[in-house]
Amino acid sequence: MPGVEELVNDFFAKLENCKVEGSHATARSTAELLRSVISQQRVPSNIQAEALIEAVKVVGEKLTAANPVELAVGNVVRRVLHIIREEDLLLVTSDLGGLNLSVGSDDKDAAEVDNNHVAAAAASRNLLHRPSLHTLLGNMHNSACQNSFDGGYFEEKGKSNKNLRSRKLKHNVIEAVNELIEEIDTCREQIAEQAVEHIHQNAVILTLGRSRTVLEFLTAAKQKKRSFRVFVAEGAPRYQGHVLAKELVQRGVQSTLVTDSAVFAMISQVNMVIVGAHAVMANGGVIAPVGLRMAALAARNCAVPFVVVAGIHKLCPLYPHNPEILLNDMRSPSELVEFGEFSNGMDYGIGSGAPLIHVINPAFDYVPPELVSLFITDM
Repeated sequence: MPGVEELVNDFFAKLENCKVEGSHATARSTAELLRSVISQQRVPSNIQAEALIEAVKVVGEKLTAANPVELAVGNVVRRVLHIIREEDLLLVTSDLGGLNLSVGSDDKDAAEVDNNHVAAAAASRNLLHRPSLHTLLGNMHNSACQNSFDGGYFEEKGKSNKNLRSRKLKHNVIEAVNELIEEIDTCREQIAEQAVEHIHQNAVILTLGRSRTVLEFLTAAKQKKRSFRVFVAEGAPRYQGHVLAKELVQRGVQSTLVTDSAVFAMISQVNMVIVGAHAVMANGGVIAPVGLRMAALAARNCAVPFVVVAGIHKLCPLYPHNPEILLNDMRSPSELVEFGEFSNGMDYGIGSGAPLIHVINPAFDYVPPELVSLFITDM
């Protein structure tokens, strides 16, 4: 089985060279990698949560730097960090519950039991807000039980409990990450189940480019016997709309392929615009394939609902003005022009030596939140 470092370096290279296509595949691969990191991580019994958090942070920072445009990587890393903290907190509160029961069952007068219970509750509040959770728990448990147990016996038992709790934390975290992977795998189906609530009989829908989530959403409506038509803007320069139009026809959906520049001309015939997203920012803005801002402006101009379908793994807690965020990716000029087609205009020997023509090929648009009518997710 490959080591953690080898797995991390391999995925880092894939991200850096754009070998992982799409937010869904990126999110799933990131979650699987972090699961391997956690399962192979040696966890000290006294700082198990901190050790796991540090390991995930180190890997997460490296992967995020590999391709900052793939925001799904950071989203999954933050989700896994939340899982670790949550599972550790659950184990702490569970241990505290056992402590309260043991104190309450001690054969002392009621006043002393109440005092111990209050002290334990106060200590538990401190526990839940300090980083060294297990150390404080061990200290509090020793203090509460020192009159009932022999010190040497309890110390030995405490070490056993630490090892057991360490193994249980890793097991619980891995199970939760497995659930996260399953959630990523089923997000499209969860979103598609809501299609019949939003697509009505004889509706006319416009979309742009190709989104697998949009494809499943429209297919689900068709399977529910909804009759509707779809205008598909081709999504130049990659023309992924051509692929989507063919897939829709294969699934029995009546489709019309139009050029991107025809969106404003066709929008008056449309009841709803349904699109996918690369990422949804904290302010509700959307990073989406290039051309979608134009579609959003056309929709607002004719009071047509602009609907975004996106899985939870695409929700990013950062704002678009955050310096950590890279909103766009400049793709190869070869998608626009063939090599040598403008060779005369790119002659570096003229004048200052600078080319006379530049080819810019951005991958994404930013759609501000005021242009979005509705988000449909898998929650």
